[in-house]
Amino acid sequence: MITYDDFRKVELKVAIIKEVTIHPDADKLYVLKIDAGGIEKQLVAGIRPYYLPDELIGRQVIIVDNLEPRAVRGMMSQGMLLAASDDEGLSILTLDKPRKSGSIVK
Repeated sequence: MITYDDFRKVELKVAIIKEVTIHPDADKLYVLKIDAGGIEKQLVAGIRPYYLPDELIGRQVIIVDNLEPRAVRGMMSQGMLLAASDDEGLSILTLDKPRKSGSIVK
């Protein structure tokens, strides 16, 4: 369990996927260039078995924006793409109505 104050520290935002490349050293990873409200970031996401690059470009997704950057298999990731998974696969979290890139998820 975390406290409400801990949860409030997490910044969830709307971002648009601008570019998708295959991670050079990992079979399941993509390197994503995203627009998070006029700020370009790079994310490394383990969604390659579930999506083709063309299915992702232009999509609005939900990210954790204030996660400490870290190297994932040698590539810097500056946030986290949110997704849900179960026995049947994985689905990235998207919006039911378009919103501006950088919009805060409440």
